[in-house]
Amino acid sequence: MIENAFYSQENHGPFHLYELGDFSLEEGGVIPQCKLAYATHGQLNAEKNNAILVPTWFSGTSKDYESYIGEGRALDPKLYFIIVVNQLGNGLSSSPHNSPSPIGMSNFPHVRIGDDVRAQHQFITGHFGITELALVVGGSMGAQQTYEWAVRYPDMVKRAAPIAGTAKNTIHDFIFTQTLMDAITSDPAWNDGEYQSNTDVADGLKRHADIWAVMGFTTEFFNQEKWGLFGVETVDELMAGFLEPFFQLMDPNALLVMGWKWQRGDVSRHTDNDLAAALGRIKAKTFVMPIDRDMFFPPSDCEREQQLIPNSELKVITSIAGHFGLFGGEGEDYHGQVDGYLKELLAASVVESVNE
Repeated sequence: MIENAFYSQENHGPFHLYELGDFSLEEGGVIPQCKLAYATHGQLNAEKNNAILVPTWFSGTSKDYESYIGEGRALDPKLYFIIVVNQLGNGLSSSPHNSPSPIGMSNFPHVRIGDDVRAQHQFITGHFGITELALVVGGSMGAQQTYEWAVRYPDMVKRAAPIAGTAKNTIHDFIFTQTLMDAITSDPAWNDGEYQSNTDVADGLKRHADIWAVMGFTTEFFNQEKWGLFGVETVDELMAGFLEPFFQLMDPNALLVMGWKWQRGDVSRHTDNDLAAALGRIKAKTFVMPIDRDMFFPPSDCEREQQLIPNSELKVITSIAGHFGLFGGEGEDYHGQVDGYLKELLAASVVESVNE
């Protein structure tokens, strides 16, 4: 194991850890004493039917969703019990840098989106006794997990809102994600994942951040010089003062675990690669919510999937920041749209069915 202060309670807390025991993975292998990190907001009601599950995105933690939660918002802790759960490999839950031998560092096993969802299901049913979810909502890789929840546990998920993500990753997005990963592993100090500190791989992490700048934002974001949305005044500050330091603090192996998982997100694995059959299993009232200028998960990709989901609607979010609109730098211009759609979804009636 290596120490990484970036993933501390001070930077990403408060969060709790839940022990799953030895957790077997779809690709083979086991995470011994597997842990899920999570944060909660609000109280679970006596009927245990007001729970909302929020899975995290690539490089994100439970702290990143704090801007989505608050009184009067769609995710209102006065009304709902909101569980924000950190995906496996994200640095807070069991990950390469915080796992002991024999699975530490480069030996950390491959994790699938399905593993995340099975772990989350074990956690919320075993720890809280929750057998239905009023809503599952998440952005980007959180959207991948949202789809997996709705397909894998259709009777348990009453409503689903995948934001800026797809149910089956596209070939284009697979290739792009590979460039993010190659930027890290091309660093001479990478050492096949057995570096001594994340700072050893600083150049690779810098290149990783630079690629994010090209595709994470939109061309119009740069044309209109909108870096003020992210608290900086120049494009140089955006790169050297925000994006590059942001990623250089992270554990490279963790980013690779999540990248490999992102590439292979695919609910059709449940139905012999028949995506229509997989999405046809969804019983949740579903709002598919792409971001209009997102270059990772464009609305056209999301709409093709939405048309295969019963009882679903397409709700497009407008953001000049593109995929990075998820960070909420546009404030009410972004969050107002998300809250409006989620409030509409939460007010919608759902088909009652037996619990898992």
